[in-house]
Amino acid sequence: MEQARPAAAGNDDLPELTLVVETALGVFVRSVPAALPLPEGVDQGTGAEMAAHRAAATWGLPDFVCHSAIKRVSSGQRELGDRMLLTGSRGVVVQVKSREGAYKDDASERNWLRNRGAKAARQAKGTVRSLRSAPAEFENGRGQTLTVDGNDYQWIGVVVLDHDRIPDDTVVDCALPGLPCVALARRDWDFLFDQLRSTTAVVNYLFRVANMDSVALGDEPVRYYDLAAADADAPPGEISPEVAELGGIHFSVPLLPQAPVGSDRAHRVMRLILEDIAISPLGQHMSEANRLLLLSEVDELPVGARAEWGQLLLDMLREVRQVPPSHCKWRWRRSIAPSGTRQMIFGCATRFGPDIQAAFQSYVLLRHHELHQQTGLADQTATLGVLLTPRTDGTRPWDTTLLRTEGDNQLTPEEVKQYSALWNRQRTDAAGT
Repeated sequence: MEQARPAAAGNDDLPELTLVVETALGVFVRSVPAALPLPEGVDQGTGAEMAAHRAAATWGLPDFVCHSAIKRVSSGQRELGDRMLLTGSRGVVVQVKSREGAYKDDASERNWLRNRGAKAARQAKGTVRSLRSAPAEFENGRGQTLTVDGNDYQWIGVVVLDHDRIPDDTVVDCALPGLPCVALARRDWDFLFDQLRSTTAVVNYLFRVANMDSVALGDEPVRYYDLAAADADAPPGEISPEVAELGGIHFSVPLLPQAPVGSDRAHRVMRLILEDIAISPLGQHMSEANRLLLLSEVDELPVGARAEWGQLLLDMLREVRQVPPSHCKWRWRRSIAPSGTRQMIFGCATRFGPDIQAAFQSYVLLRHHELHQQTGLADQTATLGVLLTPRTDGTRPWDTTLLRTEGDNQLTPEEVKQYSALWNRQRTDAAGT
């Protein structure tokens, strides 16, 4: 892989980077744009924090990005992180540092970057320690309040350094005992979100590299493509024998796609589903923590598979419309994790209504029951079902219904018999009418 760096200019963090990437499908050129411009009307440090937040909320999802929180301590007040990413059981404390003032010389600028990186890492570790001692409330990018207990998450720190003339080969190693940390130029941060278009995928990447040797600031895209090439060459992972006995097709995609995740209609399907979940009213017994869990589990769908799944759902939505009046057609696709403890089901049905909701619930409960009966891992098993039903009023393309169940759902023999009679008449998950 070759790379070319134009000369830096202005206050746009690092300039555009051009990578020439060799893949099994040939050679392609990837242009990594300069970081997003800083917003006007605020000081540079605040603007850098806002720009980092905007990149994560725009290309990822705002629900996973939290603003800093103020916590009262005996000596006064303490700010908990500049920003925070929360997905599933993983948390990232983000500290943003921006270089103001005139450039001095390479040695001075390297010292500034390393000193600020070390300070930011200490601040991140202090935030994690504080959250583990007592929960705190954060507001996410959607304006919802979340109570965060630090003991519920695995943590790393990320230091985002905003500097318009980073000297070549500047390495900032900011890892601390008990808290792995990654230092990124702001352009690196933007690149990861633009490349992957998934907060969960970015967080998983950051956890992956947090325990690796540090690379020079600005070279994160190079490391990304090195890892993406290794992923492309890696053999598929093992699947448990119990899951294999369930049938279906064993599919594997690289964790890190070499081509940027697209913004075409098929890719946008998953984003629209996530937005549906994010803005829907919560049920009586639901909390924002429950919503975040649902969003995280949908966002776990590998980015390399989203185009295929998005197009499949569009095709399924088109097919379920083609039935006589008063009839209903169903289409299903499910994905089971190799361990057999996680299952995601996507379905499409002709219309929305109480009868369809009841049938959808029976399908999800049955498939969950069958899975944990097969694996014997009831206590560890969770199933998420997502149902799309087309709309005809022109306001939106579909309605989204979700159902999540975990553990032993205690179906009675009569319920299993009834649900099986409804859904197991055909030995496939492809269709039902």
